[in-house]
Amino acid sequence: MKIFKKHYLNNTIDALKFKAWTDIQAKVIPSATKGKDIIGVSETGSGKTHAFLLPIFDQIDASKHEVQALILAPTRELAKQIESMARFIVKQADETIHIRTYSGGEDRLKEINRLKTSKPHIVIGTPGKVYDLAIKERVLPLHKVKHLVIDEADMSLDSGFLNDLEAVINTVHKDAQFMVFSATMVKSLRDMLKKVMHNPLEVVLEQQNLSQLPITHYFIKVNPDKILNTLESLLKTMNPYLGLIFANTKEEAKHTAQHLRQAGYKVTALHGDMSSRERKQALRDIDSLHVQYIIASDMASRGMDIKGISHIINLGFPKDMSFYIHRSGRTGRMGQSGQVYTFYTDRSHQSFKALLKENVTLNFADVKRGELVKKQTDDAILKKASTPARVKKTIKETVKPGYKKKYHQKQKHKKKGSSS
Repeated sequence: MKIFKKHYLNNTIDALKFKAWTDIQAKVIPSATKGKDIIGVSETGSGKTHAFLLPIFDQIDASKHEVQALILAPTRELAKQIESMARFIVKQADETIHIRTYSGGEDRLKEINRLKTSKPHIVIGTPGKVYDLAIKERVLPLHKVKHLVIDEADMSLDSGFLNDLEAVINTVHKDAQFMVFSATMVKSLRDMLKKVMHNPLEVVLEQQNLSQLPITHYFIKVNPDKILNTLESLLKTMNPYLGLIFANTKEEAKHTAQHLRQAGYKVTALHGDMSSRERKQALRDIDSLHVQYIIASDMASRGMDIKGISHIINLGFPKDMSFYIHRSGRTGRMGQSGQVYTFYTDRSHQSFKALLKENVTLNFADVKRGELVKKQTDDAILKKASTPARVKKTIKETVKPGYKKKYHQKQKHKKKGSSS
């Protein structure tokens, strides 16, 4: 594993307690350290952040006080998460490397004045903020950038950052190393990359099949006007280590968080309308397990590797069913089982059709008298979804809490060491 020129990076691997490279690290790092352009397609939690950070640090010239690496992320939360990992590496370094993160919500004038007097070696930021400082204000010079990373690139395009991305890319030196990581590779993204990348190495990790993950999927029919009432009833049946509740809009995330707080639950929210201070506090609460539930939109949570999630609750199917896969993959990790609960209505047949193609076992359930009671099936919705006869019909049973106790018992016996 010790393949870096800089000795402290090999020590960093030990400090991170890496025992072996993840699949994407093993395929990316050897080429990335040689300056090769990279296209990596992988899910959150695959270890891709260190796959690009370690090679970048190996090639930074600390004696040159100029911006040498630029890392773009679609959200402030992800930018801060990357910054945290980068600063851990800096702590191991035997040289001084300066990092700055630009992601909105900070004192803009202070940022501009500081850039006029000094430049960091590594910049981490959101496309819109970097565009503001580099293109509009012209205080963040990028013409000497040797390494450009676009993380969760498909999400940046979904957020409408395509024009900002292209403008920033055009200011970077044409011979810079480009490393692009994405959960999916859409045509508009590939077309943009063809213009700037030089014979890139493509690393595509197949998504795990939902039916092969240690996850149980429950589907609960709801009245659209009584979703929060159903949610409260469901929460009374469980005691998660950490639960992640997905809302389909930031408005729904805010409203749900407020409702659950008033009901006495320890919750925090992650959505696009939060201030920088609120986001920092939310992430601290999550890291310290001061909350039991996170209410999040897909945009705010995408790319964030939140450990210990035992339960996922979807307040409805996402419009893009690929997001259902991303959501579900947040649980059932590190040898632990996971549970995904999804609210649906009579109009959800197209979503079920997509799940049947993934061979997901459909467990239909109701919440009754403080327990989750599985029911035979929902013939009406499955008929609309053109369900084949192979759908598994379950026997009535109750699912009682106790996950948290089991989780802690497993954690005590789990071997130390992980690759993140």
